[in-house]
Amino acid sequence: MDKTAANQMWGGRFSAGPDAIMEAINASIGFDKRLAPQDIAGSRAHAAMLAATGIITPEDAAEIDRGLQQVLAEIEAGEFTFSTALEDIHMNVENRLREIIGAPAGRLHTARSRNDQVALDFRLWVREQCDAAIAGLEALMRAYLAQAEAGADWVMPGFTHLQTAQPVTWGHHMLAYVEMFARDRARFMDARARMNECPLGAAALAGTSFPIDRHMVAQALGFERPTANSLDTTADRDFALEFLSAASICAMHLSRFAEELVIWSSAQFRFVRMSDRFSTGSSIMPQKRNPDAAELLRAKLGRILGATVALFTVMKGLALTYSKDMQEDKEQVFDAADNLLLGLAAMEGMVSDLTANRAALEAAAASGFSTATDLADWLVRELNLPFREAHHVTGALVKLAEDKGCDLPDLALEEMQNVHGEITDAVYSVLGVQNSVASRTSYGGTAPVNVRAQIARWKEVLG
Repeated sequence: MDKTAANQMWGGRFSAGPDAIMEAINASIGFDKRLAPQDIAGSRAHAAMLAATGIITPEDAAEIDRGLQQVLAEIEAGEFTFSTALEDIHMNVENRLREIIGAPAGRLHTARSRNDQVALDFRLWVREQCDAAIAGLEALMRAYLAQAEAGADWVMPGFTHLQTAQPVTWGHHMLAYVEMFARDRARFMDARARMNECPLGAAALAGTSFPIDRHMVAQALGFERPTANSLDTTADRDFALEFLSAASICAMHLSRFAEELVIWSSAQFRFVRMSDRFSTGSSIMPQKRNPDAAELLRAKLGRILGATVALFTVMKGLALTYSKDMQEDKEQVFDAADNLLLGLAAMEGMVSDLTANRAALEAAAASGFSTATDLADWLVRELNLPFREAHHVTGALVKLAEDKGCDLPDLALEEMQNVHGEITDAVYSVLGVQNSVASRTSYGGTAPVNVRAQIARWKEVLG
């Protein structure tokens, strides 16, 4: 078979035949060049340790450190040429180091492998993303707190099945998302604490015979301790899976509020107005204000959850320790982290700029017989009716109001007494939406006094 036929067989894109295809599938530099700062930080710590333990000379270590700093400066300045032929970020950095300092560069890889090196680089990068997610979540929580404080006693409908259920306060609704994102914050904090062990020193899979000091490297890189089992170290990607899992839950929460913004900003609801910064117009309908930023955020969950499923699928069938499959671990995590951090920043902007329509919220809160439960509770509390009987009486009164085309507070006392003779005019005290929300003082309830107490608590937590 001639070369032309071979190339056609392998695919027209690859003019050099099978070797080019192998290089393309094997190389990771196209995406793992993003790990350059972490790779160089790990190498600098490793070289310092090799010198401290007498494995390499102080002079070689100093040259290595000088060269690595030059490599990093070239990368940051955009002056570094990445080579696919050198496969990955590790070999690209080491090759350039050799060009700069010569023979001492060959001593840097003593007592380590690319297996523990990539585990270190990736773990350092994911740890940084946890920190960024925590910071983004705290900023977002503060934005919700500002909304809650502004509308601590504003009344709005609470929904079940997207049907009006009971009146709640705007502040209480905003605080619900503070609680959600606080759990996300805790998940990232927990994940960060669990991944904060240093992989370097596990070498290829079995450790090394050189007298290295893994605790020194761990301390230099800000880890709590070195990992305890070399096999697990090179095989482990739990830290990435845990980050993705936390990111997926967080993105789901972002998507839920994005959905509420889409609904609330519609002409049918008019609960909120989104700022021009996060809305777009229509190319054909001049009256339109589209909540595009919220809709795009709603879709981000698909990408982030997809990345989570992809990495679980990569890892599910791998025997210990390292397999080349694990090269497919990074692109999904990079994409998920980018989209999560973008989503957090975008949602913070949307919430900060959001204008709630207090009048529309209150009008909607009073519709749909939203104080029916308050009426049933009053019958139990004041007339000592069993709750099931009170529920039945309330249902009859709701039907009466529905037939008359009015709300419960609009029923005359006589009409109510025709349903149950012991009802007094004191019942009207619980039928207003303001009275309803003010009465919900149980811990975690919607009463404005509770809302303000929770705002104060969260301000103290966030500092």
